[in-house]
Amino acid sequence: MQKKMLAVPLAMAAALGLALTGCSSSGATDDAGGELQIDVPDIPMQEELGDFEDEVNIVAWSGFVEPEWSDAFTAETGCTVNRKVAGTSDEMVQLMRTGNYDLVSASGDASLRLIVGGDVQPLNLELIPNFGDDIVEGMKGQLYDTLNGQSYGVPIGRGANILQYNTEEVAEAPTSWDVVWEEDSPYAGKIIGYDAPIYIADAAVYLMAHEPDLGITNPYALDETQLQAAVDLLTQQNAIIGDYWSDPVKQITAFNGGDVVVGTSWEVLKKLSENRALEGTLPEEGSTGWSDAWMLGAEAANPNCAYAWMDYTSAAEVNGQIAMNFGMAPANAAFCELNDEAREHCELFNATDEEYFSNVWFWTTPIEQCIDGRTDVTCTNFQQWTDAWLTVKG
Repeated sequence: MQKKMLAVPLAMAAALGLALTGCSSSGATDDAGGELQIDVPDIPMQEELGDFEDEVNIVAWSGFVEPEWSDAFTAETGCTVNRKVAGTSDEMVQLMRTGNYDLVSASGDASLRLIVGGDVQPLNLELIPNFGDDIVEGMKGQLYDTLNGQSYGVPIGRGANILQYNTEEVAEAPTSWDVVWEEDSPYAGKIIGYDAPIYIADAAVYLMAHEPDLGITNPYALDETQLQAAVDLLTQQNAIIGDYWSDPVKQITAFNGGDVVVGTSWEVLKKLSENRALEGTLPEEGSTGWSDAWMLGAEAANPNCAYAWMDYTSAAEVNGQIAMNFGMAPANAAFCELNDEAREHCELFNATDEEYFSNVWFWTTPIEQCIDGRTDVTCTNFQQWTDAWLTVKG
């Protein structure tokens, strides 16, 4: 199993550049425990499989669709795999809206937009037998791919946005995000933050713990007052930021060169940096994170090949190949028991540690309907977050 971890996270950085996010608790319920209903177009679900078509057209992140497993799929099914690599979630949404693609490997910031926009169809999980007991529970039934009791996504992998620090400069291992948010941080000027509107959710996670009177219960469900509080915190941080990053190479270079000593990271970047002084932690406040899923186009021309692909890539070995290639926790936990290399990878990315991921709020598109269940206010949407981020950056 060949690892290609450096090139892939580079693509992921671009892919997530405009990302927005969602929560770690089940997306099928609101914060009060009741079922959350969101208005979505009524698109029929495929009831049974037919004959395979000649091809399947897929929009994917770099590293998700590679010859080492797609060629075997073609040999098995006769479905030729045509891949279109996308660089951002916005590009994925635009491409799926053309109707020219059958499948997309959507992140949480794109998936809710695709569902609400009527661009993807609900899935018949009975036609995907590998979507079974081995798929980790924390990736089932999430708001970013499951609405109103209907599943729209087949999980591929997930990851947390952790606090990374240089042990040669940060003498005491941090347990809180306060070292990157508070203006009296001893590391002012050497802090790195994520350069995207979704970083607003990171501020909201911190405010949830430290300013409970704001009433934030979901970092992706912010009313105007709560959004302004997050912007104020981000503006305060901007004065002590050493750099922002969306390109992992830039982040690795900043840490390795000593320009920054603490800030937001992904688990894979510590390994890729080959810097033994770097450590990472999931702070006491929790963090944001990301999760990707296969989604089927509402007007897919090749739905039978698409279902076959979703099933094939949900099998332990293939799902593991994708996870190792990309640098993330696999969705299929059975992969973690295949061999020593798989076990090491799963341990590095906390693949089956649901307690760990229970503190991660996965990306979900902010929409005007409050996904925390509130009905007495209107929440801020994707465009408002984008506008707010521009004010932070100046």
